[in-house]
Amino acid sequence: MLENKGTLIPIGGNEDKGIEDNEKHTLEFISEGILFHVVREAGGVDANIVVIPTASSIPVEVGENYLDAFTTLGCKNVTVLDIRSKEDSEKQASIDLIKTANCIMFSGGDQSKITNKIGGTQIHEIIKDRYKNEIGFVVAGTSAGAMMMSNEMIAGGSATESFIKGAVDMYKGLGLVPGLIIDTHFIKRGRFGRISEAVAQFPELIGIGLAEDTGMIIKNQKCQVIGSGMVIIFDGRELEHNKHKILEQGTPMSLTNLRTHILSNGDRFYIDEKKVKVLSIEAPFI
Repeated sequence: MLENKGTLIPIGGNEDKGIEDNEKHTLEFISEGILFHVVREAGGVDANIVVIPTASSIPVEVGENYLDAFTTLGCKNVTVLDIRSKEDSEKQASIDLIKTANCIMFSGGDQSKITNKIGGTQIHEIIKDRYKNEIGFVVAGTSAGAMMMSNEMIAGGSATESFIKGAVDMYKGLGLVPGLIIDTHFIKRGRFGRISEAVAQFPELIGIGLAEDTGMIIKNQKCQVIGSGMVIIFDGRELEHNKHKILEQGTPMSLTNLRTHILSNGDRFYIDEKKVKVLSIEAPFI
């Protein structure tokens, strides 16, 4: 597989402050620990960072939240690109921002909004081309902004109906890392079942479950875990029992020999080789 020269940073999200379910009271943002890695990979505080809050139902508030967070880290060149339609994605001003950015940061929300409003547009093609060909170009995303990076994208699904065929909804993502299926808020929202069904549908792909405040730096088909939580790897290539294709909708599933790995800060996963490398217990966290 040809290696991409750019960097992807999918992040598991982090619902912070507020006890209500309304998004206005639970703004999703990235802790400074994760955000520090994003800035560093993009070239430091002078990097041109473009925040795209398309996935959010409150893009103005979310955009301001990221502006504040990046400014706290000393970043000087941060712009919010508020794309609300495919027409916005084709505007010359949008194209110019994507062409000159060192880092594109996608917010959380609804990943289908990203694919519907950006997928197949000029800025989508520019992002893919730059990620493929430019060293130092970074595409980061939290929650929905992480899930849309795959080709086979989880668009939704009920955790309470886990392991029932049809509990997960799949859609086409932006295809930046086609070898993976990414899910987020993984531990807190109990999403083991839905990524298991996603892997049952596409056993040649690797499922990645990202906990909150946890991400992966992906370079040259190599993934390194960052943040305070865990990443769960789901490898279904050697499934011995998988009847997903012939089961009726609503039928309980059974899978055997679904391999899983639990990784934390500093551990690595190699996409092409499907291998893991765990830090020794004496090794310092990065």
